[in-house]
Amino acid sequence: MMTTIYLERREPTHNRQRFYTLTVAQTLFGSWTLIREWGRIGHPGTVRETWFESESAAIEAGAKIRRQKERRGYRAIGGAGEGEE
Repeated sequence: MMTTIYLERREPTHNRQRFYTLTVAQTLFGSWTLIREWGRIGHPGTVRETWFESESAAIEAGAKIRRQKERRGYRAIGGAGEGEE
């Protein structure tokens, strides 16, 4: 199972159109990973992976990053901001 949160920050007056994606997924070896991708909307982003021993630790780390991004003006796009793919 994979959980993805997609955030956007749009500020047309400053020509800022950014995205941030957080995905929690299980690896083939049973550990968990938090995959972060960010960049300008419509362009390839930077991708970073962080591994965790448990799903709850990965989700907690993702939630912390989400709160930081929302304080900086990012907003979840689609549904409640959490979707499963």
